[in-house]
Amino acid sequence: MQRVLLLIAALVLGGSALAVQPDEVMKNPVLEHRAREISAGLRCMVCQNQSIDDSDAQLARDLRILVRERLAAGDTDQQVRDFLVQRYGEFVLLKPAFRAHTLLLWLAPFLVLILGALGAVIHLRRRPKANAALDEEERQALEALLKRD
Repeated sequence: MQRVLLLIAALVLGGSALAVQPDEVMKNPVLEHRAREISAGLRCMVCQNQSIDDSDAQLARDLRILVRERLAAGDTDQQVRDFLVQRYGEFVLLKPAFRAHTLLLWLAPFLVLILGALGAVIHLRRRPKANAALDEEERQALEALLKRD
């Protein structure tokens, strides 16, 4: 039982394992930290739902190496991102910029919520209202049923 609890604790507290290989890690810890911050915001073009830091795909590895090469060459963080966006398009960014052409992407969740609430209000207003008043015949039938019990 204790082993099971330790296994569960290890799985829960272990966090996500990064796919960065030891041979990719830069010797300069400042540059490595910058590389990790940049690559955490870049989408793996193969997996598409993971950052390149979390992906084991070969393309993700190539992108991690490319990020580190650009940083070692002296590029700023923004220059590295701009280079990758120019090369792969804005899809490479896990969090695209808020611009006119991405406006629908950012506002779609709010529009869906507003339209859903509007639809619920319209549905609730259109449904027939329950009539609580009984006519004479229904009242007599109800009294007969109550007297019978």
